[in-house]
Amino acid sequence: MELLKGKVALVTGAARGIGRAIALEMAKQGADVAFTDLAIDENAKQTEKEITALGAKAKAYASNAASFEEAHKVVDEVVKDFGRIDILVNNAGITKDGLIMRMSEAQWDAVIAVNLKSAFNYIHAVTPVMMKQKSGSIINMSSVVGVSGNASQINYSASKAGMIGLAKSTAKELGSRGIRANAIAPGFIITEMTDQLPQEVKDEWAKQIPMRRGGTPEDVAKAAVFLASDLASYVSGQTLHVCGAMNC
Repeated sequence: MELLKGKVALVTGAARGIGRAIALEMAKQGADVAFTDLAIDENAKQTEKEITALGAKAKAYASNAASFEEAHKVVDEVVKDFGRIDILVNNAGITKDGLIMRMSEAQWDAVIAVNLKSAFNYIHAVTPVMMKQKSGSIINMSSVVGVSGNASQINYSASKAGMIGLAKSTAKELGSRGIRANAIAPGFIITEMTDQLPQEVKDEWAKQIPMRRGGTPEDVAKAAVFLASDLASYVSGQTLHVCGAMNC
């Protein structure tokens, strides 16, 4: 059974990593997929190609998610190209880690803009579309550090905590219009970025996880499919932890 058959998903920051896995998994479940990244590079073209190979319609859009104007432009283009938007996944994100006493204002502003303001931008843009449809599912990609905090990541942790508050408030505000909003809080997920970490660092992470392994982008993607689908038709304002019991 295709859980998302007939639906259109918009995923930000999906040229690689978790965003790419979400885009592909949603396509496997029958959704047509629009996605964004800062530039349409080879990674974005490959993601678009793989989605199309699954039999779904796909299109990549170049967008700085932190730009209010660009977010609205992309949403307008997606509606024009696909006809509707049923699912929004706010996945765009960056890290600029550092101790609070050494963190620059620019480091703080950049992470808050890309990780948190971008989600506001896209929710603001899709709300009229989903209200007209009287349905929609919004998913904010948070993190376990948005719940527990993490040293040397005050900007990232604050942005991810904000994603949870944003989802909860959106759920309360738009629930009467048939629009649901939730957050996903991944734990230690094995991606290209974490692959660059020294093995001893990855081993130390694994010791903190009761399941004794890092998660995969596909683990997160399947959680996103659940929240996007009618299986979660009465689930809103929640944070789903995908962390192997790391932060339970």
